[in-house]
Amino acid sequence: MEIIKGAGVWTHPGEAGNDWVEQLRTADLSVGTYCIPAGGLDTQSPHTEDEIYVVTAGRARIETPGRTAEVGPGAVIFVPAGEEHRFTEVTEDLVLLVMFGPAYGSRSPSRGRENA
Repeated sequence: MEIIKGAGVWTHPGEAGNDWVEQLRTADLSVGTYCIPAGGLDTQSPHTEDEIYVVTAGRARIETPGRTAEVGPGAVIFVPAGEEHRFTEVTEDLVLLVMFGPAYGSRSPSRGRENA
């Protein structure tokens, strides 16, 4: 058992614009926090792993090629591996608890070469 400290808690991104911090990593799962300030831009690309977001604070829209939805505290969003997605219209500092299965980046071709 492990208590994951800091997961889902706002961290001001500073000059970077957004902030991603991974708090737990195993072969099959990673957990982290992604923060986007109000008015900020989400610049992420599709991931090679399935992903679940839990909105712990803030408000925004999430957009995929087939759907757009308003999200706020308590929203839980599943994004399958490879699906384009982006948070837009961030009206309040957005804090997302993020879970990847398997661990973030573990399926990416470049990561596989690094471990070979």
